[in-house]
Amino acid sequence: MTDPNTSPSRRAMLAAALVGGGAAAAALAGPPAAQAGGPAPGKTTAKKQFTLTVLGTTDLHNNVFNWDYFKNVPYADAAGNKIGIAQAATLINAMRAERGAANTLTIDAGDTIQGTPLAYYFAKINPISATVKHPMALAMNAIGYDAVGLGNHEFNYGIGLLRTWERQLDFPLLGANVHDAVSGGRAFTPYVLKRIKTDSGLLTVGLVGFVTPGCALWDRDNVQGKLDFNGIVEEARTVIPQVKAAGADVVIVTSHSGATPGSSYGDALPFPENASTQLAEEVPGIDAILVGHAHLEIPERFVTNKDTGKQVLLTEPLKWGMRVSVMDLELARDKGQWTVTAAHSHLLDAKTVDADPAVVRSVEAGHKATVNYVNEVIGTSTAPLSTATACWEDSAAIDAINYVQASTIKAELANTASAGLPVLSIAAAFSRAVDVKAGPLTIRDVAGLYIFDNTLLAIKVTGAQVKAYLEWSAQYFQPVATTTARAQDVTNAVTAVAPNGTPDYNYDVVYGLDAPLNYDIDLGRPAGDRIANLSYGGQALAPGQEFALAINNYRQSGGGNFPAVKSAPVLSNSQQEIRQRIIDYVVDRGTLDVAVFSQANWRLTVNGAPLTVTA
Repeated sequence: MTDPNTSPSRRAMLAAALVGGGAAAAALAGPPAAQAGGPAPGKTTAKKQFTLTVLGTTDLHNNVFNWDYFKNVPYADAAGNKIGIAQAATLINAMRAERGAANTLTIDAGDTIQGTPLAYYFAKINPISATVKHPMALAMNAIGYDAVGLGNHEFNYGIGLLRTWERQLDFPLLGANVHDAVSGGRAFTPYVLKRIKTDSGLLTVGLVGFVTPGCALWDRDNVQGKLDFNGIVEEARTVIPQVKAAGADVVIVTSHSGATPGSSYGDALPFPENASTQLAEEVPGIDAILVGHAHLEIPERFVTNKDTGKQVLLTEPLKWGMRVSVMDLELARDKGQWTVTAAHSHLLDAKTVDADPAVVRSVEAGHKATVNYVNEVIGTSTAPLSTATACWEDSAAIDAINYVQASTIKAELANTASAGLPVLSIAAAFSRAVDVKAGPLTIRDVAGLYIFDNTLLAIKVTGAQVKAYLEWSAQYFQPVATTTARAQDVTNAVTAVAPNGTPDYNYDVVYGLDAPLNYDIDLGRPAGDRIANLSYGGQALAPGQEFALAINNYRQSGGGNFPAVKSAPVLSNSQQEIRQRIIDYVVDRGTLDVAVFSQANWRLTVNGAPLTVTA
């Protein structure tokens, strides 16, 4: 590993970490302005030029260390990525040293405090408080961020925990389009002004934060009646002029909203989920946007503003601390006014460096406590549970989730007017990497099986609505004409609401507790007409038959835009995490017995013939 404290070694480190972008070739040999024949960043010439560098992370999802809590080993994937804010910190510090710390700002575009057992531990097991500090507060304070934007997952643990985390930060938490539902006023800091000294006078940079309005759906139980979420473009038309009027010479936005237009929730809200491109096109006065939410890698992209013709810079640094965005904005000052004359960005790859020791020290105790917690043995599994093929064939792992969900709902409804309703359940494969061995079962095994902090509800549905639900879910599959096909040619179909391909978590399996629910998905037929041989308890499913459906809060509140569920009558809502329900089930019984819950209820076909899917 090169020594980042010396210039040649630091440049070699940064060159090795370089990923794409228009400034990439220049950055290999030196800072962009110097390569163009202009001044080095932070320096001023007679032409009064200056280069501002803005560093960005996003969708950290509480990954501090390069550690897989579900497997109890360092994180590894096929691309050799490393994860964690501790990795990103090394690159951030190297860039500050290279560009000049006084000329550099560091920001994040949200989804920070949810996503790993480390997050769950400090939300539910040892909740943060005046004396217990959040790991992402400790880590981000150690790095010295200038601002962080809200992400939709910030609301998963409730507003109280979010506010506690906010108070622990040494920098502002930005959310311009989030309003108090009672007063109508802004509920979070909309923007912050950062003043940078140059040889030609002060440069004022406005940092503005927006979050996808989908929060209103996905965390409805936590925010309804408390917070309102305006559309990003609609709010920006108000707040960007306010930032400029407050004196901002340059405006940088953190936008927790994807760059590819579309909404997973369809028209369930009047505002789109992914509006970063629209924001750049329709709202004048923005110089660059750090994009989040989509978990994509965008080294550099330019979008033309329709009013001004100006090119707005967009960049997105993937997820989990795997990348750091570097935005270089070249400015010139004339008659007291600063103008952005050029802008470029590139990404740095965290797998090329070691973790920053200061960040490691700040969170090490919390990390160790979490590792101990997730490795507690709570029971046994009678068989292996794998999701490797769960997206195209019936899986005992998904059956286990469905069985616990359905059994929990059955018990909750036992002494209510809905006690006689037969119970169904929905679940999806959140990851294809679940591989629980037969034998001792730990908390991390269960956490790996159900990685999200979703809570469990029961809603009332009819047989016709179950059929419509299954048809919507079956959009996940691509059309197939032969009875043998590769998995990549079967799954993750592109649709109007999923232009980048339908994610695995939006393919739901429906399971019957009191009697089997059986069906075929015929990929030789068009989407919307694929469900065949649908039966319940051995009889054709009656359209008018009523069921209690066990469903997670994300899906019930509109995530994935599945039909009927958002408006269906709610029969129970304990607001308990599904993961904890599974843990409780195993603790109570001591065993996760595949013979109890495993069923072969659904299959893929092509024109009625079974489909064989090969990896």
